Amino acid sequence: MNFKINRNTFLDGIQKTLGIVEKKTTLPILNNVLLKTEQNKLKIIATDREISLISDYEADIIEKGEITISAKKLSEMIREIQGEVIDFTCANNTVRVSCQRAVYKIPGLPSEDFPEVTDDRNVKLYDIQGVLIKDLINKTSFAMALDEMRRNLNGVLIEFFSDESKNILRMVATDGHRLAVAKKEILNSFVEIEKGIIVPRKGLMEIKKIIDEEEKVQIGLNNNMFIVKTQNTILKVSLVDADYPDYKRVIPAEKGVGIVLEREPFMHALRRMSVVSSERYSGVILSFAQGKLTLNSTNLDVGEATEEIDIIYSGEELDVGFNVNYLMDAISAIDQDGVLLELGSGIKPSVVRQTEGDDYICIVMPLKI
Repeated sequence: MNFKINRNTFLDGIQKTLGIVEKKTTLPILNNVLLKTEQNKLKIIATDREISLISDYEADIIEKGEITISAKKLSEMIREIQGEVIDFTCANNTVRVSCQRAVYKIPGLPSEDFPEVTDDRNVKLYDIQGVLIKDLINKTSFAMALDEMRRNLNGVLIEFFSDESKNILRMVATDGHRLAVAKKEILNSFVEIEKGIIVPRKGLMEIKKIIDEEEKVQIGLNNNMFIVKTQNTILKVSLVDADYPDYKRVIPAEKGVGIVLEREPFMHALRRMSVVSSERYSGVILSFAQGKLTLNSTNLDVGEATEEIDIIYSGEELDVGFNVNYLMDAISAIDQDGVLLELGSGIKPSVVRQTEGDDYICIVMPLKI
């Protein structure tokens, strides 16, 4: 096996696999990527059995072959090598990577031991703007549960449906303390999925990674897998086989006290409150009064922070407490100048919305004060 390839192209291809390859596994070969040569193409394949990635890159193929090699070590080698073209040679499962005067030799593992990964090229896929998928992920992923035992919440719910002749793609995430819902109108009609599909956290982050710079991607479903295809990469993510909770019941039917705030001043004030937060306590109390909002965060382990900002408000005085990080996450997802807070009474959930449109809402449970 022998090929030559542009250094930056090779490095980009290997780095895409680093989030997929298993760090802790009883199968050492899952730490590896499979390199396979075809006519004028190098195919890079990685899998952890739940997520699989196949990428094709232009290369000068001198002698065909295939080998698996540590993804981490190969990435480190290519990153440190200086030069434009990498010369890759493999004989008797020993890999030689060279560029200019630098030469590495490391052992590989035979490709026969690598799990089979199919490219699913015959699956029906639908065109969609990559920036749209990325925006929905950014607006919801922060609310995913961190507890891997709660598999149905350790990911996002994706729904495709039609609403008044419009095709809608919606993503939902919740950890039980907050709920983020974002939707976008799409041009293509997808097969409607009654219960939606749950894409796990790790798979979602890999999806975001490969579409980061792509203008248009394709998505589809096959054998309980969500498929995302870019210009030179196919990513397959196994779906979570579980039921998602009825999140619509959490969304308040009645609007609370609505207050419009300027996003940037409010966000900066919350950041200053978060300075005195800790793992034990990260609460902030918002006190609304005529024409002003007072923020206060008191932490016995760290100290106290207080700030006052001018707002347009003429209602009754109102105090409400939140986890400051939850509130910042919800507001960070808004890309407009204004933020609409709908505050529920007592311990009823509050809603963070955009001032224009209904493409995004975040439900945040208040703290007892």
